[in-house]
Amino acid sequence: MTSPQPGRGAAPSATAAGSGPISNALIRVTRLHVMQARQLFRSVGLHPGHELLLMHLWDTGPQRQADLAEVFDTDSAAMTRTVQRLERAGFVRRRRDPNDGRATLVETTPAGNGLRRSVEELWARLEAITTGGMTPAQQKALLDGLEQVEQNLAAGQGPQ
Repeated sequence: MTSPQPGRGAAPSATAAGSGPISNALIRVTRLHVMQARQLFRSVGLHPGHELLLMHLWDTGPQRQADLAEVFDTDSAAMTRTVQRLERAGFVRRRRDPNDGRATLVETTPAGNGLRRSVEELWARLEAITTGGMTPAQQKALLDGLEQVEQNLAAGQGPQ
């Protein structure tokens, strides 16, 4: 894999990472993927990750803010900041949970629901950019490998 040119989103070279070339590649690729997502989703007023929260709400309906923090593996303060940012943009609203007055539900607004088609199109565009000239077989092999990496990391497996 060739590295991007310096100054074009390339991660700094790290000779100490030579013993972890896959981890180093994952970090570089993730960084570039987030940069590309940021550029694409900015066109509809979203920051990277906001589209994932909206997608989750579209699929599940209103959710308790505490449950969203758990689903997205973040702390309540970070989730509050994310929800506030989406709320200021008019894409979500918060309301009291009718079953528990202490809890807050987060739901999409009509404006947030109106983003769905654009987000789906941008997500497909990001996928096309990401997979570039890859054949379907290469895409499947990459997906299989990434799923194994995800399982390994979730389980904390690996040689000590």
